[in-house]
Amino acid sequence: MREPIYLTLLLSAAVWACGGPRDARAREEGGRRYEERVASEHVGDRPTASPAARSLPHVDVADTTVTYGTVDGRALTGFLATPRDGNATGPAILVIHEWWGLNDNIRAMARRLAGEGYTALAVDLYGGRVAETADQAMELVRAVDETAAKANLRAAYRYLVGRGAGRIGVIGWCFGGGWSLQTALLFPDGLDAAVIYYGHLVTDPAKLAGLGVPIEGHFGAEDSSIPVKEVRRFGEILDSLGVAEHMYVYEGAGHAFANPSGTRYVKAAADTAWTRTLAFLAGHLKSGT
Repeated sequence: MREPIYLTLLLSAAVWACGGPRDARAREEGGRRYEERVASEHVGDRPTASPAARSLPHVDVADTTVTYGTVDGRALTGFLATPRDGNATGPAILVIHEWWGLNDNIRAMARRLAGEGYTALAVDLYGGRVAETADQAMELVRAVDETAAKANLRAAYRYLVGRGAGRIGVIGWCFGGGWSLQTALLFPDGLDAAVIYYGHLVTDPAKLAGLGVPIEGHFGAEDSSIPVKEVRRFGEILDSLGVAEHMYVYEGAGHAFANPSGTRYVKAAADTAWTRTLAFLAGHLKSGT
């Protein structure tokens, strides 16, 4: 049964930051190229650690840099965080970075998820590059090859399966939010949960057909890049396909309101979204295990 859109009255926030996979039609809205709109929304933003990235894990965790596969002969290097007393067959989560790249703030979020009892693998879709300015981030977004990125995510998934992971989920913010949805489409029966934080949505029913992954989404009502009507449409399509979904829209919040990096953070919205995220992940990745 479809859940209603949740409108939560919260504090005011700023505008959106990033997108998902490179789709020409999605990049051109209102007569402006998609990338240009992204850059204009990020003017003055910097990848400083937000309160989300400064929160410590609830339990002791272990972390390390790992090579989780290769694409076109190039090694894929990511960040793996695990509960120190956990086991390899427990639930795992693919963590997909914002448009800034796999920086220390994303590593902190992987550690935070590990503190909740998950093996968390933060992937790198930028090949080791990290942005310090919005202009640099936009260059990195534009340089992402969709085919290579999908191969990257397939390798990450296989890595977790190879470690003996039980149930597997995915989470991403803005750029990573769009790719969280794409990962669910790559593994329509292989993933157990997907969380999208204000990522680019697919609203073509034909492209969503066959999707069987429960999805939770978090969006800002003031996000000019992802209108509430688009969020509603996405939820309606998932409902028509029989996909379990929860779409939350936060009044007074814009894009990037819960980002680990940046200056658009809205604490009240982010805290509520995180509580819902943890409950959703636990329900689909831990329940019955």
